[in-house]
Formats: sequence, C-alpha cells, structure tokens
Amino acid sequence: MTAEYQAHGAVAVITLTNPPVNGMNFQTRTAAVECINRALDDASIKAIVITGAGNAFSGGADIKEFNSPKALAEPSLHTLIDVVENSSKPVVAAIHHVCMGGGLELSLGCHYRVATPGTQIALPEVKLGLLPGAGGTQRLPRVVGLELALKMITSGAPELSEKLANTALFDEILTGDCVAGAIAFAEKIADLRPLPKVRNLNVTHPQLQEVLNAARAQAQRGFLKAPLHCVEAIAAAANLPFDEGIQFERQTFYKLVVSPESTALRHAFFAERAASKIPDVPADTPIRSIKSAAVVGAGTMGGGIAMNFANAGIPVVILETKPEALEKGLAIIAKNYQNTRDKGKLSPEKCAERIALISGTLDYNAIGQADIVVEAVFEEMNVKKSVFEKLDEVMRQGAILASNTSTLDLNKIASFTKRPQDVVGMHFFSPANVMKLLEIVRGKETSNEVLASAMALSKKLKKVGVVSGVCDGFIGNRMLEQYIRQAGFLLDEGCLPAQVDSAMEKMGFAMGPFRMSDLAGNDISYAIRKRRAIEKPDMLYSKTADQLCELGRFGQKTGAGWYDYQAGDRTAHPSDLVNQLINDHSKQIGIERRAITDQEITERLIYALVNEAAYILEEGIAHRASDIDMVYLSGYGFPLHLGGPMLYADTVGLAKVVAAIQHYAQGHCGKVWKVAPLLQELAAKEQKFNA
Repeated sequence: MTAEYQAHGAVAVITLTNPPVNGMNFQTRTAAVECINRALDDASIKAIVITGAGNAFSGGADIKEFNSPKALAEPSLHTLIDVVENSSKPVVAAIHHVCMGGGLELSLGCHYRVATPGTQIALPEVKLGLLPGAGGTQRLPRVVGLELALKMITSGAPELSEKLANTALFDEILTGDCVAGAIAFAEKIADLRPLPKVRNLNVTHPQLQEVLNAARAQAQRGFLKAPLHCVEAIAAAANLPFDEGIQFERQTFYKLVVSPESTALRHAFFAERAASKIPDVPADTPIRSIKSAAVVGAGTMGGGIAMNFANAGIPVVILETKPEALEKGLAIIAKNYQNTRDKGKLSPEKCAERIALISGTLDYNAIGQADIVVEAVFEEMNVKKSVFEKLDEVMRQGAILASNTSTLDLNKIASFTKRPQDVVGMHFFSPANVMKLLEIVRGKETSNEVLASAMALSKKLKKVGVVSGVCDGFIGNRMLEQYIRQAGFLLDEGCLPAQVDSAMEKMGFAMGPFRMSDLAGNDISYAIRKRRAIEKPDMLYSKTADQLCELGRFGQKTGAGWYDYQAGDRTAHPSDLVNQLINDHSKQIGIERRAITDQEITERLIYALVNEAAYILEEGIAHRASDIDMVYLSGYGFPLHLGGPMLYADTVGLAKVVAAIQHYAQGHCGKVWKVAPLLQELAAKEQKFNA
C-alpha cells in the first residue's frame, strides 16, 4: 500500500508512503481515498490527519503519468481533493519538509493545515510548462493573497513555511513532532462546525486589475508561454465563481500538457536525472570522499572552479607559478564575492566564509594531500604534460587528478601519469562559478570509482554532470565547431553577423554565434583553427574569422570583434569595417552574395548541431540523445522551450532534417555536409533520437 492508516484515539492518521517524495500517482491516490472512506465509516473517528512518510508531505503529482491514462484514472487528484474537501469530518494536513505541486493542492483541499518550520512550499508546475491543475491557481490566492500567489505560481520558486505563517495557508506552525502536533490540533478542532473550506474565501485586492496587468506584462517577457497562462488562471480565481475558475484552470492545464513547450520542459526534467546514471557503472560503486581540493591555475577558469568548491563548503588551494598571477586571481575571486554580497545575494558572513575557504600557493607540495586537483592551465598539450607529470609526483595515492581541458586528448593527458585510472576530465564552462554544465570526460583507463566520484561531486557543486567519451571537443565543443563553421559559410554567402545573431536570438538562443564568439574571445577558436590546419588540413572554414583575428579583433576584451564595443559597455554595435571585410571576402572567393532567410539560418545552424550529435551518439561518445540535449540546455544557451537540439529535431521530424541538410549540401557549404548514418537510418525508419 502507498498509504497507511492508523487510529490514534479519535483521530485517524493517514500517511502517504510512496518514496522518495510521496508522489500522488494512481496507486497513492487510490490508497488515500480508501483510507479516508475507512475513517468516515468509523463512528469512533472524529477527525482525520493526512501526512507523508520520510522527508516529505508530498512532492506532487507523478510527472511520468502525464499524457497517460493513469493521469485521469479515477480517483484522479481532483477526485481525491473533492473527497477530502467534502469530508463530514475535519481533515488536517500535517505538512513537513516538502509540500509542493499536487501535494500542496491536496493540503489546500483540507479543512486545516499545520506545518513545521523550514518546510518548502511551492507550486513548481510552471517550470514544466504547465500550471497547477488541481485547484492550485484557485485556492492559493485565497489563502496567501493575490500578489504572493502570483509570485509563487509564475516563478515556481519555493517559500519557507515560517515566511507564510501570517497567511491563511497555515492554522498553526508546529514545534516538535509534526504528527503528534497535528493529532493534538485535530483533537482541539474535532467538534467545530461548519468546516472551513478554502473555496469559500474570496480573492480581494484594492488594485486588482493593476496588479494582474503588471503580472501579465512580466509574464510575457521571454519565450515561455506557461507563466502568462498562470496569470490568467489566477485572474479567473479573482473574477469568476470558484467552480468556473476551477473549470478554466482545468481546461488550460489540458491545453498546456500537450503543448510543445511542456513536452520540451518535461523532457529536460527527465534528461537531467537520466544524465547522472552511467549505464555500465553499478549504482553501488564506491564514492571517494572529497573534503579538500586544489586547482592549478588562477586565471578566469581556475578562479571560477575554485569558487565552486568554496560555494560547496570545500576548502580549496589555488596553485600558481608566479606571485603576481596568484595575487591577481585571489583578488578577483574576493571582488566577485564582494559584488555578490553588495547586491544582497550573499550575506556578509557567507561572503567572508567563502573567501576564507580559498587560499593560494606557489608550491606543488602544498597541494599534495588534497582529495582532488583540477588542472586549469593553458590549452596546450606540452603545458598539460608538465603539470600532470608534477601532479603525479606530489599528489597522494587515491587523489583524483582532473583536467579542465575543453578539446585536448584526455587519454594522452592521463598517459603523463603512472595512475591513468585516477585521471578524469572535468570540463567546466565559463564563467565556471555560474554555468550549470560540467562535462565529465571518461578516459579509456578512468576507473568506475573515479567516474562515479566525479558525478557525485558534480551534484555537490550543483552542476549538471554529463559523461562524455574522449574525442576532439568532447560533446559540446565538437558540435559547436560545426555550428560555427555554418555561421561562417553564411557570411560568405550573403549574411552579416547581426542578421545571423538576430535569427538565432528570435528563436530564444541566449546569444547568436557571433556575439557568443566575441564574449568568449575570438582568439580561442583562432588557436583551434590553426591546430586544425596542421592536424586536419582538408577541414574547410570561412576565412573571415581568421582575417578578423589578424586585425586583433578578439572580441569584448579588446573592444572589437565581430562587433564594435564601447569602454565599459557590452552592447554589440555592428561594425562597418567588419561588414566590408565580409563583403570583400565573398568577392575574393567568387561568391555572388544573396538574400538569406532567417529560416535558412536557423536550420543550417541547428541541423549542423544535430548532424554532428548523431555521429557522437553512433561513436558512443555520449550515452544517450538526452545527454546531448542537457549539454546544450545547461552549457550553450539552447532555448529551454525547444528542449535541446535532439528533441527539437525529433519535433521537426528527422526526415525533414535529412531533406534540409541534403538541400543545403548543394550550395557553397556542400563539402562539409554529409548526413550522419544514424540520422539517415532513424529518419528512414520514422524513428526518433529520444525514443
């Protein structure tokens, strides 16, 4: 059973028992209704308490049931809430730890609610492209007020129970044992009538329409549509009778649950969880304890990586070879923390605590006892060689030796040590203390224990860890290279940087390829192309990027790149000089420039990602298509509402993707387009990447 029944004198306690968070699936709903009916049929029972086992009241509906018959199977969540609300005996929700989504909606159907301090209260459905569909938009505004309900429902962010103590959401904040306190409360109110119902309250506000209109305006920013639907449902709570509001909410929920946006957001939700599971690494693989860390290199990446450890409460030592570089790096870290403190996002105590966790040294021997060391030095193999030979010499046995390399051969890096089983890639993304993605690169000799430990560490650092095999550029940068190549060919054929960037940003990309390159530094890709010219002389690129770098236009850091920049301002201004350079280059290579549509731009860039990803899957570099989606959603600014490149391709239809690539392959960029065999095969079978 997923719900247990116990009588405590005249009080029946119904405990939801569906770990880990007592999700409201069909079995749990059925068991809960049976338990309530049992209590109603027992004349000795005067009141009912509903609570949850373990560390949750309830985390909400079972997302896996959405779009399936079980979601609507009776008793539905609506039915369960109706049974509770219409109970002839008072029902008390004993809320603790976590009360979210359908769990909060169930509690709002109860006559009374008591809670322990520190409980997280939320209606997070908007994060899945949905709205609360079991009365949440109708009942929450009635107990916490219009403005707080708008904030909670449109953001999905949790609030702590004690911060809601002065609202009508809670009848009592308990101290001590939750269930014991709820039983005592139930005994106290057992004979009170009439039974209070949230539905009977009104949503009032002296500036009702002004508040709703402001919320509408806020919700229309960005590309997600669910926030605006949430506002309209809350407006229905304020303007319509309860039953009509509930009907409006339900109809809107059914419309959203089949929308591409919700499909994409739910895909991302499950993909993030799937990424942490490594198919051939047993779940019981030992995890190495990481209580201290070291970082080699105090530059932008090294400093950001060190901040990750400090943010997780892990002391970290930064190693540099030059005193001035170390002092500069530590000063930048301190300034970053102080800026966060000054913005009110970090308390002065936490700021001081985190700065104190980071120290510096010029001596390799000073980091020898660390549990993990992350190398973050210049992206050049000889530099890596000298570092790893020294780390092999000084690091204690059992320490994890990690490289932050973004493109280089991890197997070769591991060969510089006598313990390749302890070497793993941990590719952080810039700025490392902000970006969620962490590519965990598995060398041919990386042990399961080290791989599992790196994945566990990614969670502790609040990163999305995705495992990649060894290849040039791993998952993300290998795909990005094809994206950037297509962007360059578009310039050759008729586009200018601003048009390409605008087309991608209209789709919801955080930045187009040229603004992104200016931010990252054009010299980085310039160095990679020079390496490619030696290693892969047949690999074609547009020459415009090289010409740009030969002018010293490396991007924002030099005040000029694909765009012009003004001192202290990151606004990208189209450059007449660059536009002329692009036009001249087209003439030099004999291409007559043409008008190019935004559709062609977006298809060529996104399908370049998809096609390369198909090779990556086929080679086993990535375990699953959804891992690739997570790389691009959490590390490269791919629009969340599109679900990642692989889901987007699935949504468009793989046959259409293949046809588009074959069409564009007839043009100037034809030599770089060859449909990946896996993509061709799946399209022919009318299958998808994400089965």
